[in-house]
Amino acid sequence: MPDDKSAGNGSTQAPLPSTSKVRIPPDTARTFAELIDLIMHSESMNDEERQYWVDILPAMTADQVTQLRDILQNERRQLAAIDEKYEKDVAHVGERRTLEKISEQRHEKHEQLQSQEAKHRSEEQERAEDILKEME
Repeated sequence: MPDDKSAGNGSTQAPLPSTSKVRIPPDTARTFAELIDLIMHSESMNDEERQYWVDILPAMTADQVTQLRDILQNERRQLAAIDEKYEKDVAHVGERRTLEKISEQRHEKHEQLQSQEAKHRSEEQERAEDILKEME
């Protein structure tokens, strides 16, 4: 079993885990390199299902091969879209938490300033009253 079944097909998929027990005949690997890559990296299949598809690939018609390729490419696109949305959602949650934290800090600062101003007004009021008392 070659280490990288997708060599030469332009795939950027990571190498297969060493735990995979799927046997791929060399002729099948060469003839169906792109499809083997899609099968081996499909998240919807286990090794038994992968082996089934690898075994029947040579007997499949061109239409069946095209349909399988389309299904597996669609799965890959949909999973990539889900991953992208999840990453955006996580980033958005992080931004929202940051904004909430900033808002809380501003609110606390505003309350502190209001408290200081109220204290200052109260002290000024007392001084004014003291001055008025002294004038009497």
